[in-house]
Amino acid sequence: MYNQKKIIVVLPAYNAAKTLEQTVKDLPALVDEIILVDDHSNDNTAALARELGLMVFEREKNGGYGANQKVCYRLALDRGADIIVMIHPDYQYDPKLVKYFAEFIAADYFDVMLGTRIRSRREALDGGMPLYKYVANRALTILENFISGYNLSEWHTGMRAYKKEVLNKIDWPNNSDDFVFDSEVLFQIVAQHYRIGEIPVPVRYFKEASSINFWRSLRYGLSTLIVGGRYLIGRFK
Repeated sequence: MYNQKKIIVVLPAYNAAKTLEQTVKDLPALVDEIILVDDHSNDNTAALARELGLMVFEREKNGGYGANQKVCYRLALDRGADIIVMIHPDYQYDPKLVKYFAEFIAADYFDVMLGTRIRSRREALDGGMPLYKYVANRALTILENFISGYNLSEWHTGMRAYKKEVLNKIDWPNNSDDFVFDSEVLFQIVAQHYRIGEIPVPVRYFKEASSINFWRSLRYGLSTLIVGGRYLIGRFK
């Protein structure tokens, strides 16, 4: 417990065996529980997670990134989490920073925390982010800020933390099972006027880190634009 808050980290996993142990090792001591949901991996992600002492849920078939997160959040809430931190177990985001995400929420400064990889173009590209992904990230974030009236530095991060009241309020169970799930959640949060904080996180793109290809990225971008349009017509109120 930290500040009388139960902190649970959820790891939506798919073929994460090569990076899982390092991810778990770097999580701070204030974390009370770690839940890994395996989206029918082709490697030994689930077996390794059990060896590491994690709570493991294995999906019978691959359902997609959004579907995986839905299981993550339901399990965390059912186990009494006050603060839920979602981080990809591919070590693309620094697990040590979970400490600060949880502390900002536990101290009631924010309801939601985001890890932003975009501090400068040079840093993002030097960290291995492909140029087309950097350009798409910047363009979509600018548009989403304009639509929402917020001024977030990145809308497309895979490291997020939520106060339980946020996940109890917004309608995430009916969101997409695909990657656009994250955009839908963030627009739902904006529509409810929750306080959003950001922490800079290092950019880490490497061979073992998960990443969607150009065509999946394009589909994700178009889906995000549709979500923005739905927000504009009041679909997330």
